Amino acid sequence: MGQSKRFLVVGGGKMGEAILAGWIASDAAPADSIDASCVTVVEPGEERLAYLEQTHGVACVRDVREAPAVDVVVLSVKPQVMMSVLASLCQNPVLTGEEAPLPLFVTIAAGLPTERIEAALPEGSQLVRVMPNMPLSISAGASGVCKGAKATDEQVRYVADLFGCLGKAVIVDEADMDVVCAVSGSGPAYVAAMIESLRDAGAAQGLDAELAETLALQTVLGTAQLISQTGASVAATRESICSPGGTTIAALEAMQAAGFDDVFAAGVDAAVKRAKELSQC
Repeated sequence: MGQSKRFLVVGGGKMGEAILAGWIASDAAPADSIDASCVTVVEPGEERLAYLEQTHGVACVRDVREAPAVDVVVLSVKPQVMMSVLASLCQNPVLTGEEAPLPLFVTIAAGLPTERIEAALPEGSQLVRVMPNMPLSISAGASGVCKGAKATDEQVRYVADLFGCLGKAVIVDEADMDVVCAVSGSGPAYVAAMIESLRDAGAAQGLDAELAETLALQTVLGTAQLISQTGASVAATRESICSPGGTTIAALEAMQAAGFDDVFAAGVDAAVKRAKELSQC
């Protein structure tokens, strides 16, 4: 077990809760040093605050100006409110370097570049940006990690290792972060929509809808596990299932003709554009 650090999670919503719960439960380094006593959560909602305290045993405060001195601050609020939250944070002397050493800041806000957040943080702050996704709530997440202007390579690696305890984490250039958001950040919703479409298509052909959903869900899960565990490429896996003149190749040809690739390209493009719009909020 590594040396214990103190964490402040600013925003106790679904993603903030998933992160803190995953770290507390993890027995993998470096998250193995984190327990509930190491974590404070900033959550203004009274019911949500009580839930987090009772469910996870963490300390909670209603305002970031009330937060204690910590080693790491995880900013898990929506992009639209980030600037106002940072303005309040800068009124807390234990988080600004006045009464305690500056913590390492970690942001998971979609669309907001490190440069913009750094401008609103206390002078000299070191920032690491992460784009996680919701499957990290079951330790199956996919997270992109990049460094801010003053963060060290060691700090970026540490944050990547922390999020690696919740699935997989990769270090990328910040220029790629909007695409990471579009592919893996939003990706679970695309996969869920694909399962719905496959279910509905099966039901339209006479299969019981509940049964069709069960089969579609297990097929997605099994295919991902097959590719991951065998090490075969995605293309090789697809080709191995397609017999010449068979049903699978007929289905894929029909899907391509209907614009299968174009649908995903359009979705990712729209998500990237929206991420860029959020950077201006």
